Amino acid sequence: MTRFIAQRLLAALVTVWIATIAVTLLVHVVPGDPVRIMYGSFQTTPEELEAIRVRLGLDQPIWIQYAKYLGRLLQGDLGRSIVGDQPVLDILLVRFPMTLALAMASLVIAVAVGMSLGFLAAYKRGTWVDAGAMILAIVGVSMPHFWLGLLLLFLFALTLQWLPVAGGDWMSLILPALTLGLANAAVLARMTRSAMIDIFDQDFVRTARAKGLSQTLVLYRHALRSGLVPIVAMLGLQFAYLMGGAIVVENVFAWNGVGRFAIEAVFARDYPLIQGFILFFATVVALASVIVDVAYAFLDPRIRYS
Repeated sequence: MTRFIAQRLLAALVTVWIATIAVTLLVHVVPGDPVRIMYGSFQTTPEELEAIRVRLGLDQPIWIQYAKYLGRLLQGDLGRSIVGDQPVLDILLVRFPMTLALAMASLVIAVAVGMSLGFLAAYKRGTWVDAGAMILAIVGVSMPHFWLGLLLLFLFALTLQWLPVAGGDWMSLILPALTLGLANAAVLARMTRSAMIDIFDQDFVRTARAKGLSQTLVLYRHALRSGLVPIVAMLGLQFAYLMGGAIVVENVFAWNGVGRFAIEAVFARDYPLIQGFILFFATVVALASVIVDVAYAFLDPRIRYS
């Protein structure tokens, strides 16, 4: 198991390393002078722009820029923002708990609703319950996050006035979490249905039934654990989707997280902030994938030795 975890951590480290190369190249692939783009809104002379270019190291070869950037990263330095001249890492760490709370709440909703709906559809396979559940899943998959968010906002915040439109408390978390969670629950429902139908047709399930075990015991003790293996593997991708979807949802509900902050950085053309966000996002998703892979290996020991 130790070797398995080490392999997954090494793969995550390689992913983050590739992300460092991507964020270094970001400044150079954008058309135009990056210094003029970043500081174009300020009153700066050509001499000041040249001094800024030297200070940022953009006058040096790209491999030297990358080596220095990597050296700063190893010291925990993601650079300083253009707007406000604040450490990028400090800004990200202040906003990240809000995004993490949104992603985790959405994941709980997605798992609870998606797995329940998928399990029920598989158990009632071929009935109107199965058809209705899959129709709901298709609608959920097809609906964009921002549109579902606006619908929930109109219904629960404006029409019924049960929940606040925006804010930073737990009541304000409900609508954005529902928006992300319900959209991703549709994917999990389809995945759960497919996995459980395969399990229901396996010989060990038929054997358990033939031994006279109750239907409830067969489903929850024998079928459900085996069916969780591919679903847990899917949760790593789901978490990445939730983190990506949070960028849109946070702006719809004015949730003060990393996603909303990233959009603000793009409009401000603050490259250090954008670079820091991309690298931070890649690191979080890579670590989440390691956690899911380890949970996957615990559920199915064959994975550790494959």
